[in-house]
Amino acid sequence: MADKIAEALFETKAIKVAPSDTPFWYTSGRLGPFFINTHFLLENEAAAGEVLKRIEAAIKDDRKTAPSKIFDMLLAYYNKNGTFRMTMDILAKMASELDFDYISGGERRDFFFSMMPAYLLGKPHLTIYKDLTCCYNEDLTADGITAPELKGRKALHIADLVTEASSYERAWIPVIRGLGSDITDTIAVVDRHQGGLEVLANMGVALHAITGINKDLFEEAFRNGIIDEAQKELVLRFLKSPNDYMTDFIKANPDFIKEQLALGGKTRERAELAIEKGYCQL
Repeated sequence: MADKIAEALFETKAIKVAPSDTPFWYTSGRLGPFFINTHFLLENEAAAGEVLKRIEAAIKDDRKTAPSKIFDMLLAYYNKNGTFRMTMDILAKMASELDFDYISGGERRDFFFSMMPAYLLGKPHLTIYKDLTCCYNEDLTADGITAPELKGRKALHIADLVTEASSYERAWIPVIRGLGSDITDTIAVVDRHQGGLEVLANMGVALHAITGINKDLFEEAFRNGIIDEAQKELVLRFLKSPNDYMTDFIKANPDFIKEQLALGGKTRERAELAIEKGYCQL
């Protein structure tokens, strides 16, 4: 099961490994040698990007009708794309073995993975927005309720990716428990193994992931010719210590931060954040 998803992540380019001299910026202000866009499992980058735009438009138009509009898009891909269908069937199977009353997903990428299992299992779905409002659908083919009464019911949150579980701490779990519900389990397509498991456990939530980011995943990618040896070594160094990876890269490339600041836009913002947080110096 995990091997099939790992293979699909590389086939759809949901996992991208950077050239050895050009790492990716993460939203935290840190550098890393790979990036994960789990929602590319929908079909590919272009399809996932288009659906994201349509999700944003649906939310902006009407939050009560947005879940059903989003679900219609995802159902169409489920019916036509084998990789997405396989992923949804795996998630539904994992969910069926847990105790819960409804499934929740957070804006935006969680929606790719939370709505179809709810539909396949005949369970209600709670759509949680970034501003901590929500919409509850007993049936995803109809309009939802924006002020649900869910006291005493149990949620199962399904996410695309877990890194440090900051979204769970800040938004998803507080919203669910604020509605009077409980949550003891969550499923993610990918666990990055960067502390999220422990954070969730401290909040009383068990993490179940289809696959994880570990050295075996990238060694297999190297054997299959997906990444070269230099990329593999950088990834393994990062997995061993993300902090040391960034420190060592900056030392080896002393002009990198200055060059990134000069590029402007989001790149400059990430570089400025890294300086502000003390991850590097100009």
